[in-house]
Amino acid sequence: MATDCISRSLATSQQKAAFRRRLVNWYGKHARPLPWRENRDAYRIWLSEVMLQQTTVAMARPYFERFVAAFPTVHDLAAADEQLILRMWEGLGYYRRARSLHAAAKAVSSDHGGVFPRDVASLMRLPGVGRYTAGAVASFAYDTSAPILEVNTLRVLARLAGYRGETASTAGQRFLWRTAEELVPAKGAGRFNYALMELGAVVCKPVQPQCETCPVTAHCAAFQAGLQNEIPRLAARPKPTAVREAAVVVRRNGCVLLRQRGRGERWENMWDFPRFELTSEVPLLVRDELVAKVRQQTGVTIEPGALLKTIKHGVTRFRITLDCYEARPAGGRIRSTAETPVRWTPLAELAKLPLSVSGRQIANTIRLTPRREGAMSKAREGARIDANGEVQNTNLH
Repeated sequence: MATDCISRSLATSQQKAAFRRRLVNWYGKHARPLPWRENRDAYRIWLSEVMLQQTTVAMARPYFERFVAAFPTVHDLAAADEQLILRMWEGLGYYRRARSLHAAAKAVSSDHGGVFPRDVASLMRLPGVGRYTAGAVASFAYDTSAPILEVNTLRVLARLAGYRGETASTAGQRFLWRTAEELVPAKGAGRFNYALMELGAVVCKPVQPQCETCPVTAHCAAFQAGLQNEIPRLAARPKPTAVREAAVVVRRNGCVLLRQRGRGERWENMWDFPRFELTSEVPLLVRDELVAKVRQQTGVTIEPGALLKTIKHGVTRFRITLDCYEARPAGGRIRSTAETPVRWTPLAELAKLPLSVSGRQIANTIRLTPRREGAMSKAREGARIDANGEVQNTNLH
């Protein structure tokens, strides 16, 4: 394992200068044309960096273009309604980023006059901005000599240094940040950092790195030792946890019952059908669980119906099987609070509300599927809801 921050071929100032020159020259010829690289607008750079966290360029690009069109300045983003931001972010995942994005935009707009700070320390005081994002904005927008370490540059630096330790460990992170600090130039830091990221994205790939086209193999300890396929050493991923959940589509008069997810819940502040983890697989017990948990979440008593569809999806380390059931109201009264509002929502409004990807799949299904009776009791056909959200049943005498 390398004990110095850099390999022997990057030990002197002359070697570092040669490395930077080769890397930046290569970048000048091979850089991908990306919309956030068109200028040094700190707002656009920050927006792109938040979107690119744990997200591919191909996935983030259309979202970036839509956000820039809808919110041309940080003041526009700060003034926007959070529900609109969450709706526009829908499908990009990790929704906490969207809420932090809005909070940071408000801070820049109100506390900094709409101008992003130039230094890393001030940038890191913005909501959701860590060391990497701060370094990226500072170097890309203002050419501040700030190191960056993200998934692509981590891989490049680990191979350059021949670092065989676990890159996610405290020691590994300390080593790689120190390596990045030693290599970033005093001038031209933005272009250098872009080049380092680009090299990791298109040449120094996780699997089968294209060393034959790499401009800096002369400086790469892993390549010299034939270890480019073994470095970096990543931490073992935790085994996915299987979870079974249910979502319940409660319909009445062209509306569906929705609740807004509360603080600390998955998909906080987004709208959703009543949803919860199932503890039983016995059909009769599942039915009782649907009734009890929908009442607990919304105050409405339901008559469960047919299974509408099953969706399999992943959220972080969880692999979720989501059974979606139809139901109709059979009694009770909506229990809505400021923290977790509950409401009857016209089907036409679903397109405007922020939903999770699985929630959107359910919404699209019910939009195209007429209500089916399934196992619902015919005795409930007279159910109606009064102006206060209380379910009344005209067939029960």
